[in-house]
Amino acid sequence: VSAMVVVCSAKSQINTAMKFNYKLQRLCGASYGTPAATGSGILSSSSKGSNIVFTSDGNNVLSPVGNRIQVLDLLHHSCRTLPIEARSNIRRIALSPNDDRLLIVVDVNSYAMLINYHRGVILHRFKFKRTVRVMKFSPDGSKFAVSFGKGVQVWNTPGIRREFAPMVLHRKYTGLVGDVTTLDWSSDSTVLIAGGKDCQARVWTVDTVKDYEPWTLIGHKKPLVGVHFEDRQKTLAERHQFFTDDGNTGSTLAGKLVARCYTVSEDGAICTRECRKEVENKDDSGDNKSSLDLLGIDAVDFFSGSSGGNAANKTSAQDTLTDQAHELVKGRWGTTSRHYFSTNSNSQSVVSTSYSSTHSLLVVGFSNGLFGLYELPSMSNIHTLSLSHSTIGTVSINPSAEWLAFGCPKTQQLLIWEWRSETYILKQSGHAYGMRCLAYSPDGIVVATGGEDGTVKMWNSHSGFCYVTLPKSHTAAVTAVEFANSTVVLSASLDGTVRAHDLHRYRNFKTYTSDIPCQFISMAVDKSGEVVCAGSAEPFRVCVWSVQTGKLTDVLTGHVGPVSALEFHPVRGTLASASWDGTVKVWDLYKSNSVPETFENSADVVCLAFRPDGNEICTGTIRGLLRFWNVEDGNLICEIDGQKDIKGGRKFNDRMTSDNNSSSRYFTSIAYSADGTCLLAGGNSKYVCIYEISQQILLKKFQVSFNRSLDGVLDELNSKNLADGGAVDDEHDSADENDFSSHLPGAQRADDGSRKSRVEVLTMQVAFSPTGREWSTVSTEGLHVYSLDDDMIFDPLALTEAVTPAAVQTNLREGKYGMALLMSLHLNEFALVKAVIEDTPYESIGLVVKSIGRQHLGQLTQFLSKCMEDSPHVEYYLHWCLELLQTHGVYMEKNRGKYLRSFRALFRVVQSRYADLKTICDDNKYSLQFLESQANLLLGE
Repeated sequence: VSAMVVVCSAKSQINTAMKFNYKLQRLCGASYGTPAATGSGILSSSSKGSNIVFTSDGNNVLSPVGNRIQVLDLLHHSCRTLPIEARSNIRRIALSPNDDRLLIVVDVNSYAMLINYHRGVILHRFKFKRTVRVMKFSPDGSKFAVSFGKGVQVWNTPGIRREFAPMVLHRKYTGLVGDVTTLDWSSDSTVLIAGGKDCQARVWTVDTVKDYEPWTLIGHKKPLVGVHFEDRQKTLAERHQFFTDDGNTGSTLAGKLVARCYTVSEDGAICTRECRKEVENKDDSGDNKSSLDLLGIDAVDFFSGSSGGNAANKTSAQDTLTDQAHELVKGRWGTTSRHYFSTNSNSQSVVSTSYSSTHSLLVVGFSNGLFGLYELPSMSNIHTLSLSHSTIGTVSINPSAEWLAFGCPKTQQLLIWEWRSETYILKQSGHAYGMRCLAYSPDGIVVATGGEDGTVKMWNSHSGFCYVTLPKSHTAAVTAVEFANSTVVLSASLDGTVRAHDLHRYRNFKTYTSDIPCQFISMAVDKSGEVVCAGSAEPFRVCVWSVQTGKLTDVLTGHVGPVSALEFHPVRGTLASASWDGTVKVWDLYKSNSVPETFENSADVVCLAFRPDGNEICTGTIRGLLRFWNVEDGNLICEIDGQKDIKGGRKFNDRMTSDNNSSSRYFTSIAYSADGTCLLAGGNSKYVCIYEISQQILLKKFQVSFNRSLDGVLDELNSKNLADGGAVDDEHDSADENDFSSHLPGAQRADDGSRKSRVEVLTMQVAFSPTGREWSTVSTEGLHVYSLDDDMIFDPLALTEAVTPAAVQTNLREGKYGMALLMSLHLNEFALVKAVIEDTPYESIGLVVKSIGRQHLGQLTQFLSKCMEDSPHVEYYLHWCLELLQTHGVYMEKNRGKYLRSFRALFRVVQSRYADLKTICDDNKYSLQFLESQANLLLGE
C-alpha cells in the first residue's frame, strides 16, 4: 500500500510539472527600446537605445528590448524572444557575419555575453573595463572591434565551444583625443578606421605593416557619427577604368587611388576621403628592391600574423592579391569632396548612419524623425521620408540593400521599410508610458491591451505583432479591457467612459457614460455579451449598461470604498464586486431590490476571480492573503498566505531591506486555470506565483525580469553604491550623451525640468489563455507571453524497456498503428507522435482512436491541434477530430473541466484553418466555378 501511495504521489508530481512547464515565448509589448518612466521627457543614458542587426540572409532582424533580444522573422511575420537576459539594458549587439554563429551582447554597464545564436546558449560572460559605444565584427568574422574610451580594442573571435578563457585580445589602437563613437572595417578586414568626439578619424592597420604610419583625418566641426570604407573591389574597378598615365582619376588629388572612405558628422557634413600613392618608376620598383627590404616585409608580416606577404613582388595587374593594409604604405590621405545633408544644422542633427559597401548606399537618420537614402560617392538623394516625430536612434540596412530598419528609442518604434517599392514591411510600436491591462479573445488568438496613453491595441498571440491600434477615443489611461464576443471589445478608462469597439471596422461604435462624473477602475461583461458593468473610484458604486442600447439600466450602491474588481458568475447572472472597504458583494442583476450577499475580509480587497464552474470565488487583499469562499453557503474554504512568496526586491530609495519591506507586496490580479485546480497570481512584485488550491501549496514562481536597470529587481543593493544620503546610481547620466530636446527661450541649456526616474518592476494583470496552453502578464516591460513547452517531457512511470522509438517504427511497419500511437504518446515526443499520426492510413483512423484509453485523450487532442496548425493535410486531420469526438465525445463532455484546455486548443486551430480556407475560396470563387465548368465540358465530350 505504501508503495502504491508513493507511486501515485510521484505520478501526480510529474503531471503537475508537465502541466506548468511554462517558458517565456515572446515579449509582445515592445519591439525596440527600453521602458520609460511615466512623464519622463528626457531619456537617460541607459535608455538611448541599442543598434539593430540583420542576419546574414537579411530575413531576420535582431532588436534589443530592455535586457532581452527580439528576433523578428520578416518572411513568416513572426516574433520570438531569445531565452537569454542581460544584466541591464542592452547598449550594443553584434552578430558574426556569413554564418550567424556568435552573438555578442553588451549592456549599459559594459558587461558582455558571448552567445551561440542558433541554440540560444550563453557561452561566456565578460566585462569590458570601459563603456562600449560601438562594436562590430570584421567582414571575415575572425575578429571584432569595440570602442574602449579614446581607443579601440580588437579581439579574436572565439569558437562556439565552451572554453575557460575564450576572449583573447589582439591589439589596442590609440591616437584619438576624444571618446570613440563609430568605427568600420575595410572589406578585406586588414584596415580599421574609427571616429570620435574630437571631430577626427584615424586609420590603423589591424596587423603591423612595415613602414605604415596611422593617419588622422580632420576637417569636421562636430563629433563624428559615422565612418565607412568603400568596398575595395569597387575602388580597384574605378582605378583600372579611369587610370591614366599621370595617375589621376579626375580627382583633385594626384596619384594612384588606393582606398576611399566617408566620414559623417553631427552637423550633417559628409566628407569623401581618398588615399593615393605616387606612381613609382619601373626602375625604382619591383625587381630593383633590395633583398633586405623584402626579407624585412616578410618578417614583419610573419610575426604580426598578416597574410599580405611580399607585396613588392606583385605587379599592378595583381592588385587584388595584395591586401589593403600593404597598399596604404606611403600613401597620402586627402579630402576630395564635402557635402551637407541640410542647410540648417541647428534644426536637425545626424544621429545614426548605416552603409552598404557592396551597393554604395548610405542611410542617415536625423534627430527630427527624418531619414535619407543616398548613393555614394555622387551623393545623389534617392529618398527622404519622415518616419516619426522623435529621434531615429539607429538605422540598419540588410545585406541585399532592399530593406531598411529604423529604431526610435523614445517612442519604442521599430520600422522596416522597403525603399524600392516605398512600402512598410513592418511597423511596430508599444504603448506610450507602458501597458496597464489585457484580455484574451474567446478563441485565444487575439490579445487586447490597454495603455496609460489611452489607446487599445490588438496583438496576435502567435506572431507576437500588433496588427491594429484602435483609434484613440479615451482621454485618460485605460484601466480595463474585456471581450464581449469575438468581434466586440470593451474598454474602461479614468476619463469616466466605457467604450465599445468594432473589430471589423476598427471604430468606436458605442460610448457608455455615468449620470455623474466618475473614474472607472474596473469592468466586467457577462457571458452573453449583453450587459457591461464598471466600478468607479469615487463615488463608490457600480454602473450597469445594456450593450445593445447603451442605456444605464442600474446603479449598484453599498460599498464604502473604491470598487477595485468586478466579475460575472460563469454560469448564472450574478455579479461579484470587490472594494477597498474589505468586502466582496454578490449582486443578482435580474432581481429587483435584492439584498447582495457580503463576504467580509480583514483588509482591503484588490482582486477577485470565480472558478470556471462557478462554485468557488477567490479574493486577494493588500496583506497578500488569498481567501477561497464557497459561493453557495458563503463559508470560507481555505486561505493562502502569499506575502512571503511574493516578497522580494529592494527599491533604489528603500531605507529597509527586502525582507523587512514585504508589507507593500500583495497580489493585484488573479486568474484560475481552465480546470479550476490552480490559481495564477501577480501583483506589486517581480514574481508571478502559481498555487495548487486543494493542497494550498506554491507550485511554481516565475520572475518576470532580471533587468537590473529596473527598480526592485535586486534583493540586496551593492554596499559600495550606498552613501550617507542614500544609494548612488551607478547608471548615471553621462554628460557627453547627445540630447536633441529643444532649448527653452532664454535658457542656456536644454533642460525642460524633467528628471530621471527608475521604472519599477511589477505586474499589473495576469490572465490564462482560453486554450490553457499559455498565460500572459502585463508588466512594466510589456506583455510577457508564457507558453507550455512539453515537447521533451515524458512520463517515466508509463515506460518499460520495450517502449522505444525503434519499437514504434517496428509497429508501424507491421501495421500495428494503435500500439505505435500508444507508445509514442508514452514517450511524448512531438516528432514521433506526428510521424505515427501521419503514417496511419485514412481508413484505419477510427480503429486507432477506439484503442486510445481515456487517460490519453487530452494528450492526443493537444498533439492533433499542434500537428494541424501548420499541416497542409486539413481533411486528414479533420477526420481524426471527427472520429475522436464521435468515439469519446460523451465522456469528454461529462468531464469537460479535465479536457477543456486541450479542446479549446483544438477548436482554435480548426477555426483558424477554416478562416484561411474560407478566405481562399471566397477570393477564388469564380475561378473554381470556371474550372468546374471546364471539367464538366471535358467529361461531357
